[in-house]
Amino acid sequence: MSLSERLNEDMKQAMKSQDKFRLSVIRMVRSSVKNLEIDERRTLSDDEVIGILKRELKQRKESLQEFANAGRDDLAETAKAEIAIISEYLPEQLSEGEIKQLVEQTIQEIGASSKSDMGKVMGALMPKLNGRADGKTVNQIVQQFLQ
Repeated sequence: MSLSERLNEDMKQAMKSQDKFRLSVIRMVRSSVKNLEIDERRTLSDDEVIGILKRELKQRKESLQEFANAGRDDLAETAKAEIAIISEYLPEQLSEGEIKQLVEQTIQEIGASSKSDMGKVMGALMPKLNGRADGKTVNQIVQQFLQ
């Protein structure tokens, strides 16, 4: 079952169970997917849907931070709940140790030795991770190895 199909099935299930919050979050994600499908005039692959989910998740995390800074605990709780629902559809995240192992392997493959090779390493590494790690975390780990 593709990710889009899973979203559709979960939306139907949320309707049947009358879980209005979950339904609204899934509809929001489906709307983003549908808009891109209309723009591209084709059905999106799972990787593209994961990209949309990551973007939505990033927006929620930024909002959560802003709400916390502003002292809006009610909105922060809503953002946390949305993050939890969106995270269910993303692939399982790699641990820091697994990321370090992949970074080290990629650096050896490319022959990178200094910070000037950062772009080459990140370019080769991110397709391998394919949504299973946060880009910011990966960037920090690569910087540690290239110092």
